[in-house]
Amino acid sequence: MDPLNTTQPGMPESEAAAEARRLIDEWASKPVRHHPTSFRDDTEPPAFGTTPPVRQEDHRIVPAWAAGIAVASIGVGAGVTGIGCGAWLVLQGLASVTLNSVLMVTLPFAGLAMAATAIGGAISKARAAVTKNVYEGPVTHHTEIHNNSTTRGAFFARTRNEIY
Repeated sequence: MDPLNTTQPGMPESEAAAEARRLIDEWASKPVRHHPTSFRDDTEPPAFGTTPPVRQEDHRIVPAWAAGIAVASIGVGAGVTGIGCGAWLVLQGLASVTLNSVLMVTLPFAGLAMAATAIGGAISKARAAVTKNVYEGPVTHHTEIHNNSTTRGAFFARTRNEIY
C-alpha cells in the first residue's frame, strides 16, 4: 500500500474512486425534489384571541454605547438650553429695571440697616466704660530718618528703609 495514493487511512485510491462512483450513481437515480424556501399565509389574523403573547428577542441595530452617548448628548443639550433660558430671563429682568423699582426694593432694607446701626450705636455707647487718661510732665517725640535704603531683586523687588 502506497501512502501517497491513499485518500483515507487504509483505503487505496482505486477503492475510493469506486465508492465515489457508487454514491454518484445512487444519487443520480433519485428524482430531484423541489422544496419551497418560503411560505406566505394570506389568512387575516384575528382582531383578538386567546393566544398568549410571544416573547420577541431584542435585536437592536444601534449598539448600547451609541444609544448612551445619544441620550447623554440630549441631556447636555437640554441642560444648556435651560441655562440659556435662565440667563435670558435674568437679562430681561435687568433690562426692565427702573429707578423706582430699585428704590421700592432696596429702601426697606436700607431703612432696616439704618435702624440696626442706630440701635447698635446706642447700645455700644451705653456699655462703653468711661476712661480718662491724664498725663503730667513734658513729652518729647524724637524720630530720625536716615536715608539708608537697599533694594534687592529683579522681578520681585524689595526695598528696606532704615528708620531710627
